[in-house]
This record gives sequence, structure tokens and C-alpha cells, in this order.
Amino acid sequence: MSKLSSSLKALISAPFARPNTLPAPPQVRSVYERLRKEASAKNVGTSAWLTLSTATTMTMNSPDGLKELYNIATDSSKDKAHSVATAELMREVGLKCIGFNGVPRTINCLGAFRAGLPSEIVSSLSTKPTRQSSPANISSILSRGAGLWKSIYHPFDQKLFSKLAESHPDLPVFIVNHEYGALFADPEQRGLVTGGKVGRVLTSIVAVAGLRSQTGVGPQVTSHVFGLRKAYEDGSYKAEGESPVEGGEWLASDEGNIWLLESVDSIVEALSEGQGTSFAPGIKAKL
Repeated sequence: MSKLSSSLKALISAPFARPNTLPAPPQVRSVYERLRKEASAKNVGTSAWLTLSTATTMTMNSPDGLKELYNIATDSSKDKAHSVATAELMREVGLKCIGFNGVPRTINCLGAFRAGLPSEIVSSLSTKPTRQSSPANISSILSRGAGLWKSIYHPFDQKLFSKLAESHPDLPVFIVNHEYGALFADPEQRGLVTGGKVGRVLTSIVAVAGLRSQTGVGPQVTSHVFGLRKAYEDGSYKAEGESPVEGGEWLASDEGNIWLLESVDSIVEALSEGQGTSFAPGIKAKL
């Protein structure tokens, strides 16, 4: 295999190209802790504030931030099962972030997240995949995708599908079948025989947090804010296999939506040290 020249390697790793993940500044811990306290005061459960914080931190490409967040979420618990469940939820949220901010950040963040977990937690994490498609399950994958798409976008689901198809005929097909069906909608096995389960309400929180923290996609943020609300309007929040999300209905209100967005903004502010999102800030000017 050919080798890269020294000059090429230097260019790939040049600081102005921002090639590395984002460190976790000391102040981010206080932000996570504040959000935990605020959530408790507003009767918002751990799963909700942890999900929004994980999705935002993933989008900001900060594996160190994920480790800090995990430590805060488990620091008052001596229960190994709770710690394992926390790690399972965080990495499942991280997986779903692929649909909002891409594969590379999920690869980098989840790899570093696992490496930073205690060995007794790592050894207890699920190792059985649940999204392997086959002739036997492809129909259920497609059905889950169509159902989630309708739940989030009804009564405009068909209109939106047609609009996206004008841009490219495969665009809505890929989104509904492969993102909504294979990724966003939970396989039946999740949370039952293996791994953690995010569920309908928390998936909308992942969407809002991930999109808000990357910036530039206001229409999609709006769509998924409505998607969160529709989980309670259409009853999908209590569909078979769904677990209650403490504070979820409040998060689907105006006041809750504002707290959710402002919480995301505060994490972005802390991780970036006031520089804004790391998702697409552009290449720095060469000095």
C-alpha cells in the first residue's frame, strides 16, 4: 500500500482544518449538573435530560464531554445495573445521532466513550446487534419507518414525501426506510432481550437537540419540535413497548420546548467556550 507524504499528512492534520474532537472544558461539568438540577425541579426525569445532553454533546463531537456526562449521571448511584443502563441509553442515543449529524462523529464519540467506561460496565454492555436486516424482518422495518414518519409529520407526511421526491426520487425512500425504519424506530428486541431503548418521545428529543446544536437547519428543528408534541397528540408515546418518559408531556409544551432548546444552547456554549457549534464552523483562516 502506498504511503502518504509528510506534507500531505501535515495538511490533513493542520490545526486550521480542525481535525480533532472537541475537549471538554472544566465548566461543562457545572452546566450538566445545573441541567440535572433544573430537570429535577421541573419533574423531568433522568432519561430526558440525559438524552438531550448526550445528543448535543455527540453533535459537538466531544467524547470527553460524554465521559463527564456519564460520570454525573451515575455519580450518586452504587447500582451497577443503573450504570450499565445509563451507558446503554447514551450509546443508543449516539447511534441515532447518525441520522442527524453523520456517521464519523458517532464512530469517534462512541469509540472513545466505551474506552472511558469502567471495565465492569464495558463487560456488561450488550453485544448483540438488533438492526440486522433480513428477508424475514424487512417488512417490519419498513412498517416501523412508515409509522414513525406518519406520527411525526401527519397530516403533512404524504405531502412532504412527495416534495422530497422532487429533489431526488430516492431521497424520501432512503429517509423513511433506512433512517426512520432501520435507525430511528426501535427494533422489537431493543430493551427486551438486549441493549437500551430510546423510544418515541426520546427519539424526538434526540432530533431536536442534534439539529439545534448543529445550526443552520431551523425548518428541521421546527418539524421535530412538532414531532415531539405529536407523540402525545396521537398517543404514540404510550404505544405497546413504550416506556413512560417522566416530564415528557411538559417538554412537549411551549415552556418545555423553550427549556429544551435553551438547555441545548447552554451545552454548546460551554463545550465551545463561547465559540458556537463545532458541527460546521468552517476551516479557520490560515494565520
